[in-house]
Amino acid sequence: MSTAISVKNLGKKYILNHQSKERYTSLRDVITNGARHFANNFRHPFAKPQNDLRHEEFWALRDVSFDIQQGDRVGIIGRNGAGKSTLLKILSRITEPTVGTVKIKGRVASLLEVGTGFHPELTGRENIFLNGAILGMSRSEIKSKFDEIVDFSEVEQFLDTPVKRFSSGMYVRLAFAVAAHLEPEVLIVDEVLAVGDAQFQKKCMGKMQDVGSEGRTVLFVSHNMNAIEQLCTSAICFSHGSVSRQGKDVRNVIKEYLASDLESTQVTEWINSDITKDNPWFSLRKFCLTDAHGNALSLPVTNDSEIWVQLEAEVNLIDPGLTVGYQIYAEGEVPLYWSCQADGAEQDWPILHKGLNKLRSRIPPRFLNEGSYRIEMIGGLYNRQWLYEPNVNSPSIYLNIQGGLSDSPYWVAKRPGIMAPIFHWESLES
Repeated sequence: MSTAISVKNLGKKYILNHQSKERYTSLRDVITNGARHFANNFRHPFAKPQNDLRHEEFWALRDVSFDIQQGDRVGIIGRNGAGKSTLLKILSRITEPTVGTVKIKGRVASLLEVGTGFHPELTGRENIFLNGAILGMSRSEIKSKFDEIVDFSEVEQFLDTPVKRFSSGMYVRLAFAVAAHLEPEVLIVDEVLAVGDAQFQKKCMGKMQDVGSEGRTVLFVSHNMNAIEQLCTSAICFSHGSVSRQGKDVRNVIKEYLASDLESTQVTEWINSDITKDNPWFSLRKFCLTDAHGNALSLPVTNDSEIWVQLEAEVNLIDPGLTVGYQIYAEGEVPLYWSCQADGAEQDWPILHKGLNKLRSRIPPRFLNEGSYRIEMIGGLYNRQWLYEPNVNSPSIYLNIQGGLSDSPYWVAKRPGIMAPIFHWESLES
């Protein structure tokens, strides 16, 4: 099988500009600084110029090398800022590398963010033909795929509407349909699919599997390890701009990535030191895990421990729709459940008042299995707007459970499944 993508010694450097401590520079300052520099150069013409501390080199990618075979479905994983998106932009020819070479065999279609490659003033129909033309396809080739694209995207009713009026979900539906159906040799998809609903994500996963089975290559970036494991035939893990591990054993690459990431995610307490208001309604001050007595939790804990999720927030405006809580994710970013202060009967809700409010909720002992969990704070005005939106602007803390699973002599190791509850059993008379 031939090589579809070959990356050798790839590097991408950016220059970061740091803002000066001065709030503004006056004309007098400019003239004074210019005269000072001229005088220094006149007196010391051969002196080395001093470094401008306001500029800093940042290597988003450094010495990256790998080969991807035609027909491979490759998962790209790593923490935020590891260099994944920069790599995809280089492969998509959106930005050029600083050093190194990239060789790609065939046409590339990419879906990196909502609206990539679409002109907002053009209609959905016109954008389909525009994207096809960019990929080098003739009008007749695009027409032959047109009905499939429209049917997959489910936006036929709005096809002649300018895409600037599309919702983010409609945008992604049409963009993915175009990218996947215009028969590129290489399909590149970033985390953008998370914008779609669950049914659409499932549909996209099936389409990417079909694309791979047809001998075309798929690169898929996601923080959903379950999706990576189901779709991909190999995986590449990035860390600090370099490839830290890769291989055909996708599950093993994921396992090593999660294990290496555990040390950096032993955070059981998030504190907001900024006294400015996050929004007009309330500002989160503290989000943490504690024991029954309010003491900070030290990880790991056993699953028979009592765990409390606690948050402290400054309420600025009272609103009947103000809802706060958390969402918990298992390994692979699998969502387990939401819990909010307004889940029960209204008369049982904790009363929120202006000023500092402290709320907490209990995770029952013997509820979760061994493993690592991410707990994300959520908050908003019910059915109106997010104030702390999951995976957007919400803080996260982490929980690691080891042991305490059962009193039974049969269960000395981790039990199957995500949950590990102990339920009461009794015998009935026959």
